[in-house]
Amino acid sequence: MRVTEYVSFDAVGLAELVAKGEVAPAELEAAAREAAQAVNPQVNAIVETWPADDEPRPGSTPLAGVPFLIKDIGAAMAGRRMELGSRLAAGNVAGADSSLMRRFRRAGLVTFGRTATPEMAYSITTEPALYGAARNPWDLERSAGGSSGGAGAAVAAGVVPIAHATDAAGSLRIPAAYNGLFGLKPTRGRVSMGPGVDEVFGGLAVHGNVSRTVRDSAALLDQIRGPEPGDPYFAQQPSRPYAEEVTRHPGSLRIGVLTQSWGGRRTTAPVADALSRTVRLLESLGHRVEEAEVGLGAGWEEFVLANARLFTVNLTASVDELAAAFGRPIDSATLEPVTLASYHYGQRVSGAEFVAALAIRNRAARSLARYFDAHDILLTPTSPELPLPLGTYAEGAEALDGLGWIDRLNDRSPFTTAFNVAGTPAMSVPVTADVETGLPIGMQFAAGYGLEGRLFRLAGQLEQACPWSGRTPTVWAGNSTDR
Repeated sequence: MRVTEYVSFDAVGLAELVAKGEVAPAELEAAAREAAQAVNPQVNAIVETWPADDEPRPGSTPLAGVPFLIKDIGAAMAGRRMELGSRLAAGNVAGADSSLMRRFRRAGLVTFGRTATPEMAYSITTEPALYGAARNPWDLERSAGGSSGGAGAAVAAGVVPIAHATDAAGSLRIPAAYNGLFGLKPTRGRVSMGPGVDEVFGGLAVHGNVSRTVRDSAALLDQIRGPEPGDPYFAQQPSRPYAEEVTRHPGSLRIGVLTQSWGGRRTTAPVADALSRTVRLLESLGHRVEEAEVGLGAGWEEFVLANARLFTVNLTASVDELAAAFGRPIDSATLEPVTLASYHYGQRVSGAEFVAALAIRNRAARSLARYFDAHDILLTPTSPELPLPLGTYAEGAEALDGLGWIDRLNDRSPFTTAFNVAGTPAMSVPVTADVETGLPIGMQFAAGYGLEGRLFRLAGQLEQACPWSGRTPTVWAGNSTDR
C-alpha cells in the first residue's frame, strides 16, 4: 500500500481492509514506517521504532492490524524501553506488559514505536532535554502541546491514524487542540492504570488516545475500558459500545459556555472568535446554549496550590524510585531544572498538606457535579490561545519552584485541569481553525462522571456537521506523490 493511500484511511477503515483481505497488517506497518521516515525528521514526534512482534487476527476486533504508537510513559511493553522522557530513566526496559499494553495487544494493534513526552510528562509542551522538542506539523516553530505532544504530532502528520496518550492536566486534549485532532479524556476509573501504578498524580491522570476521527477514539476506548482487580477507582460500564454512540443523535442538549477561564487569563481574540462560531453551530443543530457560571469549590490560588502539592509529592516519589532503581543521583545531570525544583518542593509538602489537597480535589469534584445536574455539557476553549512558540514555557523557568511551575502550566492552560481534578470526561474537538493563520483551534466539551457516551454522540454530530479530517498540516506524510 502506498503512503498516499494509507493516510486516506482512519484506523477503523484500515482494519476493515485487513478484515476483507485487501491488505495485510505487514503492508500497513510498512506504510506507517515509510510515513515516519518521511515526516519524523521534521516533527521529532517518535523517539524509537522497533520490529512489531504482534500478529493480529484479521477481523478479530475493529482495530486489528492497525499500526500504533505508545507514549514514552504509562504503557509498559515487555522488552522495550520506556524512559519517561528523562535522563534519570534513560535505558529503562520494561520487564512485563502493563495492563493497558495487554489490552492494546488484544485489540490487534501493531505497536512499532514510542512517542515523545516531556520529562515525567510534567509539562504541557513536549520539549525534553533527552530527545529534543516535538514540533507542530502545522507550524514547525510552534509547540505540539504536551505531555502527549509526540502522539499528537505523529497522528497529525499521518504516521498513524491513532496513538496512545495520557492526560493529567490536559496532556491529551492540548495536543489534540494544537494539532487539529480529536481527543477524549475518559472518566477516572474508566481505564485501568495498573498494575505498576494506581493513582498517578493523586488520581488525576488517565489513559486515552488522540485520533483523526471520532469513531477511531470510540473504538479504541471500547477495547481498553474496564477495571482490573484491585483498581482503586471504578466507573460503571456503558450500556452500549461507544462505537455505536458516535452515530446516535445526541438530542437537544443543554450546553453552558465558559468563555473566560477560572484563573483570569483572557481568551485571545482568535480563540474567542472560534468559540462564537462553535456556539452558532451548536444552536443551528438544535442545542440550547447559554453563558455558564461554574465554581471549582475553591478559589483559584487555593486550587493551584492543591494541584502543586498533588503533582509534586507524586513526582518526588517517582523520582526517588527511579534513582534507587538505576543508582543515579538526583541532580541537574539527571533532571531538568523545573523537574528538580518540583522534586525539592514535593519533599517539603507535609502529610497534612497532601491530605488537604485531596480534600480540595474532592470539593472540586462535587462542585462540578452540581453544575452537571443542571446542564448536559460544559463548553470551553481547550486552550485560551493558539499553539505557543517553542521555548515559551522555558522562559525564566529556572527561577521557578514547584508551585511556580504548576502555576505557570495552569495559567497557560486554565480550562483543562478542573476535569482531571473532578475525574469527569472531557474532549477536545477540532471544530474550527484560526481564520488568519489556519492553525487548528480545539473546543473542549465536558460532561458528568461516566458520561463519555454523551460526548461521543455530540462529537459524532459535530464531525458530520463540519468534517475536519480533510484538513491536513504543512508536514503531512501524504504530500509526496512519490510514496
